[in-house]
Amino acid sequence: MPPRFTLAPIVLALTSALAGIAHAADDSTSLVLNPVVVTGSRAEAASFDMPAAIDVLDRDQITAGQPRINASEALVAVPGVIANNRQNYAQDLQISTRGFGARSAFGVRGVKLIADGIPASMPDGQGQAATFNLDMAERMEVLRGPYSAIYGNHSGGVIQLFTREPTGRPSIEGGFAAGSYGTTKAEINAQGQLEGLGYVIDATRLKTDGYRDHSAATREQAFAKITTKPDDVSKLTFVVNGFWQRADDPLGVTWASYKNNPRAIDPGTGSSPTPATTYNTRKSIDHLQGGVTYERRFGPDTLQLSAYSGQRSVIQYQAIPPSSATAITRGSGGVVDFDRDFYGVGGRWIAVRQAGGGKLTTTFGADYDVSKDNRSGYDNRSGVKSTLRRKEVDNVESTGTYIQSEWQRGDWIVSGGLRYSAVKFSVDDKYIVGINGDDSGSRNYSKTTPVLGVVYKLNPAVNLYASAARGFETPTLNEMFYATPTTGFNFGLSPARSEHLETGVKALVGNSSRVNLALFQVKTDDELVVLASSGGRTSYQNAGKTLRQGVELAFDTAWRRDLTSRFAFTMLRAIYDEGFASTTPVDAGNTMPGIPRTSAFGDLAWKPAPGVTAAIEGIYRSRTYVNDANTATPAPSYAIANVRVSAEQKAGPWRFTEFARIDNLFDRNYIGSVIVGDGNGRYYEPAPGRNGMVGVNARYTW
Repeated sequence: MPPRFTLAPIVLALTSALAGIAHAADDSTSLVLNPVVVTGSRAEAASFDMPAAIDVLDRDQITAGQPRINASEALVAVPGVIANNRQNYAQDLQISTRGFGARSAFGVRGVKLIADGIPASMPDGQGQAATFNLDMAERMEVLRGPYSAIYGNHSGGVIQLFTREPTGRPSIEGGFAAGSYGTTKAEINAQGQLEGLGYVIDATRLKTDGYRDHSAATREQAFAKITTKPDDVSKLTFVVNGFWQRADDPLGVTWASYKNNPRAIDPGTGSSPTPATTYNTRKSIDHLQGGVTYERRFGPDTLQLSAYSGQRSVIQYQAIPPSSATAITRGSGGVVDFDRDFYGVGGRWIAVRQAGGGKLTTTFGADYDVSKDNRSGYDNRSGVKSTLRRKEVDNVESTGTYIQSEWQRGDWIVSGGLRYSAVKFSVDDKYIVGINGDDSGSRNYSKTTPVLGVVYKLNPAVNLYASAARGFETPTLNEMFYATPTTGFNFGLSPARSEHLETGVKALVGNSSRVNLALFQVKTDDELVVLASSGGRTSYQNAGKTLRQGVELAFDTAWRRDLTSRFAFTMLRAIYDEGFASTTPVDAGNTMPGIPRTSAFGDLAWKPAPGVTAAIEGIYRSRTYVNDANTATPAPSYAIANVRVSAEQKAGPWRFTEFARIDNLFDRNYIGSVIVGDGNGRYYEPAPGRNGMVGVNARYTW
């Protein structure tokens, strides 16, 4: 990709072409080409009229022909998003948007996760996509770029899940799916309305032996949603989400190990053989969260309030040798054990007025989120928790206030916003032993982030837009844990500060197609990067300047009533704009690790008969560097194909659905994800060869 922003002429050329063909296509389609979204604007708005890259995945795209186990199944179809199934349930999905979040050793960071208006990300920015309940998903909204700044401590974007609204007569549904590597999934749910009270209840159990050795997992999820309308202008919703998982951790492998046997764990070295089994690396999670949202309309205005609380307990066994009695240092234990209490409240007022001959929508809002960890660390002696090596209380508190306005008049839409965010970290060290000392301390971060956007309606079928923002991203609690892999908290980390520019075009081609094109540039100062990583411990530092420049293209169309397709393409140049010192010096111009230069997705779906759909999918990723110095073997590029078939039948009060899918149809060997900067050289996480899954569901409605 050319340096800086020289691709802007492409927008003008494509705009002219789209304006000429805007009404040329067939009118027949079942695609929803202009869905209403709330992410980004905070108020309901047509996605076509927003000055931002935002995609909506509807229920059919999330569930049809899918096992509904990982959010990556659906997110793979969104440009600008890399969602990797790591084949390791102990580390969750690896999700990045425009390269933000790619360095995360586990979980999701740099991307705000929200479910039914309740945060699924912690106050420090770390989140777990596994807590999303995909069985009850109604849609997902995926926002990238400048408008994510209005959500505060997240530079990459926002992924928001909305679950099914209870409607109609009561029903009960059960399902079972089975697939490769001993994978089974059972589900039962019920939904309906009774005397004005709506309910959705769901329970799921997943069990798998795992593709790789030492990667078995068991996951149980429970979900409940209750809705009621106290009066004609208000709505009250209660949501409870439970998540319980036990998973072995196969760790990453070296390049030599991958080439020898992709399914095996790494053999390690003579002094530390087969670390995954020697230390029985594994992770258990117990997560329970509840929330309530209240919405009331006052004429054209709306008040929205939310509150939530939860508890999360984690025990993780890492591949770290026990400490010697003569060198006791803080954090040297190989077993992480913590109990987290978290809660938060939020509120916003959305006012709609006529002003300046147009419509003015203004949102005033505030958020307050808190988490408190009681954290301990122990020696891992051959997979058994042993001597205490760490004990502390970690607190994170996040406060945000914002205002956002949108003014529409004629062919113009102008919007802007301002957010003030403050994030406070504090540590109370309870393990003060010998040379370890007292690692108590605190660090406060704050930043005001503005955003501005404009849309020009070239004609009813073509919108041009541009937007800009400043963002910031604090280190997460996990990224502050070690100044080096063996020493105490790193309170010296600075937040990453970014400047975002985006321009694009959105076009409706007749009534059957939609094209979205976005060009973007992000400059970041003090990017947070891996300093050293070993045995499950990763320390971070601030690099100098980084530059991200890219193009995102999405094209959805209905060729005929029975033939539809989707296409998503991303080209992203992510480099260090200046060199910096690290374990190995990093030169200016090096590619940032974990971020492929090019990615693409496409599918073609055919409905040969009512209720029957067959589809083929294609996925491409270019090579991916694994360390900042770009010296280690990059994960090679790959292209794979998947096929899926789904069917539906109705008989009186009964509804039956079936699906079957084969992934990696041509049995390619490839690296599905990487662990950035792993100090042991275990960068690579192999993906499965050809694998499949089949499932059936039955629903009865009274």
